[in-house]
Amino acid sequence: MRKIISLIHLSLNGFTSGPNDELDWIAYDHELEQDAHSLHVLTDAVIWGRRTYEGMASYWLTVPGNPASTPAELEHARFLDAATKIVVSRTLERVAWNNAQNTVLIKDHIAEEINAIKQQPGKDIWFLGSPMLARTFMELDLIDEYRININPTVLGEGKALFAGVTRSFPLKLLASKTFQSGVVALRYEPDRSAK
Repeated sequence: MRKIISLIHLSLNGFTSGPNDELDWIAYDHELEQDAHSLHVLTDAVIWGRRTYEGMASYWLTVPGNPASTPAELEHARFLDAATKIVVSRTLERVAWNNAQNTVLIKDHIAEEINAIKQQPGKDIWFLGSPMLARTFMELDLIDEYRININPTVLGEGKALFAGVTRSFPLKLLASKTFQSGVVALRYEPDRSAK
């Protein structure tokens, strides 16, 4: 069965963004970019909420035609173009990426729809960004691996990743790594045997 792998950046005090969705505090450099792009070989689909999908489309669709794009940006743009884009939104009527057919819109019955996709053949699925949707997925026990990059920054205010999560769930540490930027990358999987 395919796994859903969530990758998210957090401040040291647990925020995914500033109060107005600021992300300029994330210590994202070449080393972290390479680590994130290691998911290209493991995954062939991405999951986004509406806001993340719209932001990704507005940026990554411009990368191939931009002469200033770096090789890593071009690599990620090609990955996203080829990947199945799964967008969870109650408000969108349709999704299209470069008019491609490899987009899926889920409006209702999230657990049933996602579990059906996980049963399909293919590589794992990259849950990228979308902190509000991540909380929904946590409540529904749909995330199979958490990759959390703890940044060496304390935000005075922000949007907490686990705010509103009411379900308790133990995690098993799979790996940890410290980057030169001071970011600590933690990999966990749910300990479903503890239920």
